[in-house]
This record gives sequence, structure tokens and C-alpha cells, in this order.
Amino acid sequence: MQYSEKLMDHFKNPRNQGVIDDADAIGEKGNMKCGDIMKVYLKIHDDMIQDIKFETLGCAAAIATSSMLTDLAKGKTLDEALKIDKQDIVDELGGVPAPKFHCSVLAEAALKDAIEQYRAQK
Repeated sequence: MQYSEKLMDHFKNPRNQGVIDDADAIGEKGNMKCGDIMKVYLKIHDDMIQDIKFETLGCAAAIATSSMLTDLAKGKTLDEALKIDKQDIVDELGGVPAPKFHCSVLAEAALKDAIEQYRAQK
């Protein structure tokens, strides 16, 4: 399986990895078939994602897609962040092998889950 240089960089040097203890919202998605689990933490102020962190248990592609998702979402309004989709993540990483495409689906779903939870609380 061939990974792009950018994907490997995000795997080896993940951006925004960790936990936000006082997160305004937490989204979590998993894939029982492959075992990947992604958790996304959001700190929101004035409808904008001020901070975003992730915890991912999974393969190189799962970690890289989570990392790229946080790069794409940080500093965006919630509506802008909801427009980020799996293909945006894949394109920014320079591609993801077909058997690993589901990782980008999980990253998108975890972010949307966090935003939906935040809006449901308000």
C-alpha cells in the first residue's frame, strides 16, 4: 500500500493530537470492521472553532486523516467546518489508498458528530 509523503508526515507528526479537558463538544466515531476509533474535541467561541484536538486509535491513514481534519477545521465557523468532507481530507493529503478511504469518512463523521452535539446543547 502506497502512502503519499504528506500523509506520512501527518502520521509521523500529527497536528493537534491530544485532549481538550474543557471541550465544548466531543464527537466520536468508530468502524467495528477495521477497529479504528476517532474522537474529536472542540473549543468553540462565537460560533468559531478556536481549538480542535483529536485522539485516534487506528492505522497510519486513520491518524493522518484525523490530523488533516483538524488542520482544515481550526479557525473556521461551524457552518464552514460542516462543509469539510472526506474528499477534501483525501485531496489535502495527496490521496489515500482505496482500502483506507473509510478513514476519511470517519474523520468527517466525528467532526459532524461534535458540531451536532454542540448545537443540540445550545
